[in-house]
Amino acid sequence: MDLNLRDKVILVTGGSKGIGHAISHVLADEGAIPFIVSRNEESILSTVKEIEEKGGKCSYAIAELTDPDQGKTAVEKAIAEFGTLHGLVNNAGVNDGVGLENGDADDFVHSLKKNVVHYYIMAQACLPYLKKNKGAIINIGSKVSITGQGGTSAYAAACGGRNALTREWAVELLPYSVRVNGVIVAESYTPLYEKWINSFPNPQVKLKEIESKIPLESRMTTPEEIANTVVFLLSDKSSHTTGELLFVDGGYTHLDRALTP
Repeated sequence: MDLNLRDKVILVTGGSKGIGHAISHVLADEGAIPFIVSRNEESILSTVKEIEEKGGKCSYAIAELTDPDQGKTAVEKAIAEFGTLHGLVNNAGVNDGVGLENGDADDFVHSLKKNVVHYYIMAQACLPYLKKNKGAIINIGSKVSITGQGGTSAYAAACGGRNALTREWAVELLPYSVRVNGVIVAESYTPLYEKWINSFPNPQVKLKEIESKIPLESRMTTPEEIANTVVFLLSDKSSHTTGELLFVDGGYTHLDRALTP
C-alpha cells in the first residue's frame, strides 16, 4: 500500500533509538523525511547514515527536551531546512522509576518534564505548520497508564497525561482537520527494555516469564510492528481516525492472560 507520504516531513522525538529508531526507518522506507530530535548525537548520526545508505532522506536537531527553548529551536531548524512539517511523533521518554513510597516531589516533577511536558511543547511549536497541512500528531504511550506497574508513579502519571492530551488535542484541532492519535506500547524489546531485563538476577528467565503472558504468540511486540501502525496513522490512509488510543501489544493489556499457555 502506498501511504502517500513521499517527501512529507515528520518530526520524531527520540527518533534514533528503540521504537523511535524503527519509526524513522519505516517513514524513510515510505519516502517520507524523518526529522529526528534527540540529545544523543552518536545515535542520531548513526540512524541518519543508515537511512541515507538505503537511499532515504533524514535530518535532525540535537536537543534536550526538558528545556523548552531547545525543543522550540529544534522545530525552527526543521522549518529552516524544509519549510514545513506534516506530522509529529511524540516518542521520547523513559520509565525512571519515581514511585510513591520511595520517591519525592522534585523527582516527580522532573519526570513529568522528561515524559509529558515536552509532548505539549513540541505539539505547540509544530502546530502552525500542521494546521496548514492538515497534518497529524501521534503520541506514543505505555500500558502503565492503564494497568499500573508499581514503583513508577511519575511515569504512570505522564503516560496518563499523554492519553488525556491525545483526546483533548483531537477535540481542539478538529476545526483544522489535524488528527491526533495515541499508540500504546506494552512489551517491546528495545535497548531500554533490555537494560531493565538485565537488572534481574536471571534475565532470560524473567524475559521468558513475561513473554509467556503475552496472549498473541507469546512474544514481544517488535519496534517495527509499532512503527508500522504509527506510520499508517500519520498517512492519509487513516484520514478519518482521530482521538484514538491504539494498543499494539499482542493483546497484553486487555485480553485475559489465562488464555496463554
